[in-house]
Amino acid sequence: MKKGFISKRLRSGKKSIDESIIKKIETIQSENFEWIDVQNPDRKDIEELAEKYNFNTLNIEDCMTRFELPKLDSYNEHFFVILHFPPLSQKTGISKNSQLSIFVGRNFLVTIHQGDLKPLVELVDICRTDSDQQRRKRLLEKSSGHLLHEIIDVLVDDLLHTSRKIIANLDELEDRVFDEAKPVARSIALLRREINRLRRIVNPLKKFVLEIAKNVKKFSERKDEELTLYFDDVIDHIDKVIETLEESRETMEIYKDTDFVLSTEKTNKVLGLLTIIFTLAIPSTVIGTFYGMNISLPGGAGDSLMILGPYTMFIFIILASSVPAIMMFAYFKKLGWISN
Repeated sequence: MKKGFISKRLRSGKKSIDESIIKKIETIQSENFEWIDVQNPDRKDIEELAEKYNFNTLNIEDCMTRFELPKLDSYNEHFFVILHFPPLSQKTGISKNSQLSIFVGRNFLVTIHQGDLKPLVELVDICRTDSDQQRRKRLLEKSSGHLLHEIIDVLVDDLLHTSRKIIANLDELEDRVFDEAKPVARSIALLRREINRLRRIVNPLKKFVLEIAKNVKKFSERKDEELTLYFDDVIDHIDKVIETLEESRETMEIYKDTDFVLSTEKTNKVLGLLTIIFTLAIPSTVIGTFYGMNISLPGGAGDSLMILGPYTMFIFIILASSVPAIMMFAYFKKLGWISN
């Protein structure tokens, strides 16, 4: 292997809408192949690479598209694959899908992405600098197929990290589901959305990694490389992610049903209490309605039945309203409609 590695970085001089988007091309030369990593691709740069390595025009269009369905096209001198991965988000753990386009040949590897796949960017930095010479040597001393495995492996390991974060969110959500003071319906809906989004990424990923393992053999110069075993390990990690997501999905369904039952029970208690209060207030409402009429009634103004003074009728109305209410309360209690 050569002692040095060639690194080239280009920054676009044009001002874009988002100034944080920087076009960057890293060319890393090893003894057996060349790795070109393109972040935030520009059509002109991709067309130059296409002319150099004889890429298909349709594949170039796919690279320039922000979201293209996963695919794999195999040619005589190389193959082209599009994979999706979720970049990490500090708040939810998952954000929108990030597309990774890869051209793989015997003496070259081209990766094209938007620069938001942190594990891939870290691999580029390791190969570009002297931060980790041992790992850099391990990445570049073999073949383009071996490096492709390393790239997919670190991105799948990142998926494992994301799935573990989902498990942590589920554990936290479990405590909130049984806490009546904290509403969780929105949190459940958001986490279910993230789980389904990750499932849409991981399920096709397994299929395409299997296809990559079949196509990458013919571009490996070293016959003693057991790339199939390496990719089998990646498939095993993907299976673990899928299994975790399926379990998380089932758990979320349980939490959703539990939250619905508890919310319904809480609502029924509130409605039951309001119904009882309204029922107990019926006698006083009826009596008050009669004596609120503008007609002469026993005990009304000017009536001679003022045994207890001017408040005789007031005391009578209170008793007439309270006695039926107390009797109804005792009856409801006996029936079990009012619990402790």
